Amino acid sequence: MAKPEHEFFPATDVPFTPCEGKVAELTERILASDGSGVATRILHFEPGTDTSPNGVQVHDFWEEVYILEGSFTDTRLGKTFSAGDYACRPPGMAHGPWTSTEGCTTFEVRYRP
Repeated sequence: MAKPEHEFFPATDVPFTPCEGKVAELTERILASDGSGVATRILHFEPGTDTSPNGVQVHDFWEEVYILEGSFTDTRLGKTFSAGDYACRPPGMAHGPWTSTEGCTTFEVRYRP
């Protein structure tokens, strides 16, 4: 199944909803999805977010992430990433968990190999 066709629209028309997992401070705005985990989304970490309860993330799709604003720290790597930083993760690449003192907003594109 493919992502649906959308012409330009205000992304703010799509509400933020809770992400899967155990962290209430982590929300997402799904802009397009094929229903299988492949999605284009805006991910938001409220200030003080700690995603440790969700553990290390590994998935079977490609994921590209661009930090729009704020910052977060990958606790496993001990590195902080901030606005303007970019990641491209192949299927199977471990990442996270993260903490964000100030809050963070990212833009993500996920797709199958």
